[in-house]
Amino acid sequence: MSLVANVVNGKIVDSTASSNSSSSKTTSSGSSLDKDAFLQLLVAQMKYQDPLEPTSNTEYISQFATFSELEEMQNMSSSTDLARATSLVGEQVIMKVTSSTTGNTDYVDGKVDYVVVEEGKAYLSINESLYSIDDLDTVVDSDYLNAYNSASEVTTALGKLPTIGNLTVSDKSAVVALQTAYDALTVYEKTFVTAANKTSIAAYTTKMAELVKTAAATTTTAATTTTDTATDTTTE
Repeated sequence: MSLVANVVNGKIVDSTASSNSSSSKTTSSGSSLDKDAFLQLLVAQMKYQDPLEPTSNTEYISQFATFSELEEMQNMSSSTDLARATSLVGEQVIMKVTSSTTGNTDYVDGKVDYVVVEEGKAYLSINESLYSIDDLDTVVDSDYLNAYNSASEVTTALGKLPTIGNLTVSDKSAVVALQTAYDALTVYEKTFVTAANKTSIAAYTTKMAELVKTAAATTTTAATTTTDTATDTTTE
């Protein structure tokens, strides 16, 4: 065993312990401080204490009591998270997930199928993928979520249409599909469509009816003109 140690600011610094500590942080980052870690810290403290002013037994006991209290709080927090996660099975939830590589935030919604516990952490299984309970953003009623999604589909279809000024007869099928989708919504689902969008849907339907009517009149006029021309030619 080496008898040489680094001294910084009058205190002995164990370079080996520092290296091991860094390695431990790298391999077990995010893990909670447990009794093993406390014992390692306690041994290091006893090993490198000032022999002329050793730490008293009372201080060691106080440190252990403080650590035991902290560990108990961590265990209680884990139990609470597990109970909360278990109560979510079968519920519709929205998870707010932030990518560790890009930093982008995405929202994932779905039903919680089951709960998995790994290293004291609860994970929710949603759409065959696991998400940490810490990423839970919203718990929603299934009827609410279905109504919201149905209204969103109508809103999305509305956004894909050209402006009313650029609307043509070729857009008839899209406008008819939009109106049909809106009419198929329940009274509750229609409450998720904004008043402005409701007005726009009605305006598109009205405008399309005018365009179809104008196109039909133009076609009829053209056909009549062609018939008259053909009749005049035959008479001559």
